[in-house]
Amino acid sequence: MSEVPLKPIGREDIHRLESALMVATLFKPEVIEALRDSSTRLTWVDSLAVAAGAIARSKAGLSVPKIAEELGRTEATVREHISGKTKAGQLVLETYNWLVKSGGRFEGIPMIIEGEFKLLKKEELDSIEKALGDLKEVVENLSKLSKDLETSLNKALESINKAFSVIRREG
Repeated sequence: MSEVPLKPIGREDIHRLESALMVATLFKPEVIEALRDSSTRLTWVDSLAVAAGAIARSKAGLSVPKIAEELGRTEATVREHISGKTKAGQLVLETYNWLVKSGGRFEGIPMIIEGEFKLLKKEELDSIEKALGDLKEVVENLSKLSKDLETSLNKALESINKAFSVIRREG
């Protein structure tokens, strides 16, 4: 997804906004944490999907009764999501506001970096991948140096023990 319609016109635009809201919201730290609990996982995903659907349709100008009918939920549930009275509605509205700030651009891979939601572009991912490769090489070199140092220390300890043995015999 590159350009997300913030004021959708037609079904395709509604679905694009709904998908972007859902995907981006799923990568928020508190949502990821909530999804770890298997007993509430399905409820969370369902609530987020309904909230994303309700908010996307609301931004397209659909009425609450029409949204409720399309989503198979009550009008009260739809209103609560749209107004941010539910936790899912709050999270999806935060995501929508983030999309508004970004001008509807949704390019890259959603990631959580230092507790903050960001979209990483391919160039950034390539750079991170290269840095990780470099870091892996450094770790391997340090591991080899550590083994070499351990071998040298063991040899030195052996030499010292031999020297003490000679001194004890002569002493």
